[in-house]
Amino acid sequence: MQAEVIIQRRHHDIAKGGHPRLAANRAIWDHPALRYRPVEGYVEIAPGVTLLETSGHVPGHQSVLVRLAGTGPVLLAADAVMHHSMADAATRPMFITDMDDEDSIRASTRKISETAAREGAALVVYGHDADQWPSLRRAPEFYE
Repeated sequence: MQAEVIIQRRHHDIAKGGHPRLAANRAIWDHPALRYRPVEGYVEIAPGVTLLETSGHVPGHQSVLVRLAGTGPVLLAADAVMHHSMADAATRPMFITDMDDEDSIRASTRKISETAAREGAALVVYGHDADQWPSLRRAPEFYE
C-alpha cells in the first residue's frame, strides 16, 4: 500500500492513544500497512488542496478546501458543520456526538463560514446534509 493518511496530529494522538470513543476501530488505526503523516493546523498538502484543523465534533477534525480552476473554491466541511442549518456558529446546536466543548465547536463552525467567505467559496459541502445531497454533482458528473 502506497497511500499516505494525512491527519491532524491531535486526532492521530487521541485515536492511537486509546480514547474510549475510538476504541472500537483501534485495530484499523493500528493496521501495519497504514502510513500516517500527522500535520497541524492549516496545511497545503498539494497545489490547491488545503487542510483546515476544525476540532469540535472530534478533537483534531479536519476539513478540506479545494481550489478548482473552473468551479472555484469548494470547502468540504465534513462533520465540522454537518448540515447547512448548523452553519451559524451562534445558533449551532450541540450533539452528544460532539466530543469537544461548546467553545471549540462554535470556533470551528465560525472558521468554516469565515474561510468560505474569505475564499469566495462556490460551494460548501456539509457532512450529513440530505437536503443538499440532490444538488451536488455525482459521478459521472464532476466539478472542475
